[in-house]
Amino acid sequence: MSAPEPSQPSQSTDAAPTLLVKIFGKDRPGITAGLFDTLAAFSVDVVDIEQVVTRGRIVLCALVTEPTVTTAGELRATVHSWADSLRLQAEIISGTGDNRPRGSGRSHVTVLGHPLTAESTAAIAATITGTGGNIDRIFRLAKYPVTAVEFAVSGTETEALRTALALEAAELGIDVAVVSAGLHRRAQRLVVMDVDSTLIQDEVIELFAAHAGCEDKVAEVTAQAMRGELDFEQSLHARVALLAGLDADVVDKVRQEVRLTPGARTLIRTLKRLGYQVGVVSGGFTQVTDDLKERLGLDFASANTLEIVDGKLTGRVVGEIVDRAGKARLLRRFAAEAGVPLAQTVAIGDGANDLDMLNAAGLGVAFNAKPVVRKAADTAVNVPFLDTVLYLLGITREEVEAADGLAE
Repeated sequence: MSAPEPSQPSQSTDAAPTLLVKIFGKDRPGITAGLFDTLAAFSVDVVDIEQVVTRGRIVLCALVTEPTVTTAGELRATVHSWADSLRLQAEIISGTGDNRPRGSGRSHVTVLGHPLTAESTAAIAATITGTGGNIDRIFRLAKYPVTAVEFAVSGTETEALRTALALEAAELGIDVAVVSAGLHRRAQRLVVMDVDSTLIQDEVIELFAAHAGCEDKVAEVTAQAMRGELDFEQSLHARVALLAGLDADVVDKVRQEVRLTPGARTLIRTLKRLGYQVGVVSGGFTQVTDDLKERLGLDFASANTLEIVDGKLTGRVVGEIVDRAGKARLLRRFAAEAGVPLAQTVAIGDGANDLDMLNAAGLGVAFNAKPVVRKAADTAVNVPFLDTVLYLLGITREEVEAADGLAE
C-alpha cells in the first residue's frame, strides 16, 4: 500500500506504534464508512488508506495509530466483530510508523495487451525488479479496445527502465510505454500527429494516383525513396508530376475516400474536451488536411499544397515543403503559437519522415511504425486503435466515457 506524499512530511508517526487494518469480502455500499465509524470510537488517527474493488470483491486497507484511550486488543475485537456482522474478513497487523519512503527515480509504466497475458505481466514485473525498481501500485486504465494497466515504479531511472522494458516488450509482442512521473505528465497540452497511416488508414498520394491510373509508377518512386535513391523532396516532386492533368474535382473524391484510423475521433474528441490542443503535419496535401482540420476540429494543420490552375492539377506543389525536418519545425511553431513548452508536447507518427518530430517532442509515440521508428521513439503502440495513445497520457477509459457523457 503506497502512502500519499504530504507537502510537509510529518514526523509524528515515524516511530510510533501503528495498526494495519485490512478488510476483505463482497463489496457493498457503506463498508468504508462503517469501518471508520468503528475505528472512530478508539480516537485513532488515519495515516494511510487504500481501497480496491475487483469483480465485486473489496480490499480495504487502513493504516492507523494505535488507540490511546483503550487497548489495541479491544480495537481488534471490535473490528473483527463488525466485520463478522457483514460477512467480511478482517486482518489487523501491528507495526511501527508509516510506509517506507519510495525510492528516487519514479516512472509510470503503461502496458497494452490485446490480450494481456499472465506470462507477459510476469515478465514485465520481473524486468522492473531486475532494474532495481519497486512496483508501488498497479491499476487498470482500460479493458477495451485493449487491456491497459499502469505500474507506478520507483527506485530506478526512467531511461534505464525504458531500455530494459523495450527489449522485453519486443519479445513478448506487447506495447510498453515508460514515462517519468511528475506533474508535467498531466500538463502536456499539445498533441501533433502525422496523417497518412497514422490519423488515417490511407496514403493520400496513392488515392490520387488511383484516379490518374498511375498507382504502379507512384509505387515505384516510393520504393526508390525507401531504398535511399531519392530523398523525400525528390520523391514528392516525382510522384506529384504523375498527377498532372487531373481534374480538380478529384480532390472531393479523394476526401470522401479517406478512412480515419479506428479510435481517431475518440482520441481527438477526448483531448479537446480535456483542454489539449491538437494538430497534424503531413507530407501529403493541404487539399486533404484542411478538410480534416475542419471535420475534426483540429487547432493546427500543415502539409504540402498541390498547384491547381484552370481546374487542373499541374503536377507541381507550391509553397513550403513539409518533409522530415519540416515536420519538426512545424511542431516547434505550433508549440510556440499554443504557448506550450516543447517538453510538454506529444508527437505521433509511423515513418522515418516523422523521426525528427518524434525526437523533438516531449513524448514521441511510434504508431504501428517501421522498426527503425519504433526503436528511436520514446514509446510504441502496435495495436490498430489510435485512442490507445490516451492511456499513455494516464487518461483512463472511464474518463473518456465521462467526457463523452458530459458533452451529450
